[in-house]
Amino acid sequence: MQYNRRDFIQRTAAALSTLAISGIPMSCGGNRGRIFKYALCNEIVQEFSWPEQCEIIGSAGYDGVEVASFTLVKEGVQEITGDTRKQMVKDMKNAGIVCAGLHWLFTPPPHGLHFTTSNKELRQKSINYLDQLIDFCGDLGGEVMVFGSPGQRGTTGGVTVREATDYFADGLAQVADHAKDRKVTILIESLPLSSTDVVNTLEEAVEIVNKIGHPSISSMFDFHNTLDETEPWTDLIKKYYDNIKHIHVQNMDGTLIRTDAIPGDFIPVFQTLRDLNYKKWVSLEVFDFSPGGKFIAEESMKTFLEIEKRL
Repeated sequence: MQYNRRDFIQRTAAALSTLAISGIPMSCGGNRGRIFKYALCNEIVQEFSWPEQCEIIGSAGYDGVEVASFTLVKEGVQEITGDTRKQMVKDMKNAGIVCAGLHWLFTPPPHGLHFTTSNKELRQKSINYLDQLIDFCGDLGGEVMVFGSPGQRGTTGGVTVREATDYFADGLAQVADHAKDRKVTILIESLPLSSTDVVNTLEEAVEIVNKIGHPSISSMFDFHNTLDETEPWTDLIKKYYDNIKHIHVQNMDGTLIRTDAIPGDFIPVFQTLRDLNYKKWVSLEVFDFSPGGKFIAEESMKTFLEIEKRL
């Protein structure tokens, strides 16, 4: 459902003073007394209007929403006016949540972008759109932008992996100061080779981070994207903790994590994060929406709370 297809005057968002789940008081964007602060990726509930998305996410107990901008637009974020962005912030506030940040940065629309192509003009067009996304994220109050988007960052047109990786680093370096000005950190998401051939491990992501050497460029950890890692997850987190500024959680098959089927290797990761005093976002991202967005949101939050009980 496109945000700009909704009549903003007709929309209403309930302002919730208490959380229906567990009787926990709602605080706007706080972690509600829990160990971690949780966000939900909005494409999980994209069939609903934006204010409805916010209400579902807040009512389920999340502290924030992670926004996939492609779910809100026809052509690009330039469609979302300043007034509309302010209304989006109000909708989040009414639901007791904040914007954690953006992800799926280059998933169409807009169509045709590619960040690591040898086509200099197209590459610059893509970098320019990343600048627009930085402003969108900043206007929503988001903290991070997760750069996954495998289809828009792999090798193409005879470019080698090394060349594509250099293009990737160069493009991020060009927008780093802008990101800093907007108080946004761009996070390089390592993805398995089955998705892209550019940056498949945390080590490779951190190599780019170190090469750029800018405080607004870092990395993150995604349970689902660890197929090419050779070290245990807990070791990876300890080794690269200084560059892990965000966590994505889902089962390895892309489904939600259920209370009665928590993978055994998830618990040590959350324990490690707790031991390291991790205070940044833990965000739910799933690829199987068939159970329905509202159910996914509620069941996954119950699972997060169950995991916390086991730590």
